Amino acid sequence: MKTVDDINREAQTDLRERVKELSCLYNIAHLASQKDITMSDMLKGVVEGLPSAWLYPEAACARVVLDGRSHCTNNYRRLCHRQTVPIVINGKLRGYIEVGYSDKRPRRDHGPFLNEERNLLEAVAKEVAIVIMRKEAEQDRSKLEEQLRHADRLATVGQLAAGVAHELNEPLGHILGFAQLAQKCPDLPTQAQADIGKILSTSLYAREIVKKLLIFARQIPPQKGKVNVNHLVTEVLNFLESRCVSNGINVVCGFSSNIPEIDADGSQLKQVFVNLIVNALQAMPDGGCLRINTRGESRKVSVVVEDTGVGMEQEILDKIFTPFFTTKEIGLGTGLGLPVSHGIIASHQGTIRVESKAGKGTVCTIELPVKRVRRYRNEARDALF
Repeated sequence: MKTVDDINREAQTDLRERVKELSCLYNIAHLASQKDITMSDMLKGVVEGLPSAWLYPEAACARVVLDGRSHCTNNYRRLCHRQTVPIVINGKLRGYIEVGYSDKRPRRDHGPFLNEERNLLEAVAKEVAIVIMRKEAEQDRSKLEEQLRHADRLATVGQLAAGVAHELNEPLGHILGFAQLAQKCPDLPTQAQADIGKILSTSLYAREIVKKLLIFARQIPPQKGKVNVNHLVTEVLNFLESRCVSNGINVVCGFSSNIPEIDADGSQLKQVFVNLIVNALQAMPDGGCLRINTRGESRKVSVVVEDTGVGMEQEILDKIFTPFFTTKEIGLGTGLGLPVSHGIIASHQGTIRVESKAGKGTVCTIELPVKRVRRYRNEARDALF
């Protein structure tokens, strides 16, 4: 039979355990309330704080596994006893938290563990899940805001480009017209003929730049028809085949066999594919691998162009759709290839996405919508006649 002293000792022990558990929850809640803390630092704080709430804190070790990445205490090793609770976010299992001992311990409610410890671990897992949901929501919002800012910048640049292009078109037309008239004059000196030829070729080059600016600003509407992107990519690869061979580029294609036709301007899309593939070739001066995959779905088709080239830093990646921005040497590019490609894809209600890391290559993904004619039921059709 228990004495009063025994009951007091048990009550004091229980009280100490509850205080430890509440302190642990408080510390984790404090970590979670820090807005600037990274996910990694928060999870490290969780695993470091958990053992102190267990019955044998000096021997307890903890681990958090999230999306395959593990964070554990320094003393973590193979466990003889463990408690494990899943981390579930939006109904999806993303990882788990476990606390245990690597050596034998006296038996309690469940092995060497208390019922309250299990409840604490479940509460911690729920708190971690809430923090992760909040962090990911903030990241998604920040990403969306940046996309909106980027779209606004492109729209502003597009308006400026359209204005500049229209202002340049008229004087360029006059220059070309007068140069062509001058070229027809009889008895022109040889040097004058050569100079007029240079004026004409330079003016035509400038007019092409103006045309690209208008395409970027979506001032030239696409001439749409039924096209198959597999055929377009194949034509572009045939055109660039000799260049790929001379550069030591291994081209690997994975074309979807059941890709649907889309309503698009075939010549404009070929220009996009030429821009992307030429960029990939220039990024692999010492040779490499160029992969082009297509995929067809009910509502969209995708074209993915991937290279094993030099890649880009994030600072450069943020500017690639800005007109006239280029990292190439003078004479190797105008800085209009990707902006024009962006304008063409946008005019087709599609998206173009570029992912890259320095030294690890670049992946360009184009998605274009498939417009299907709505089919009415036979009964409805029959009712019309």
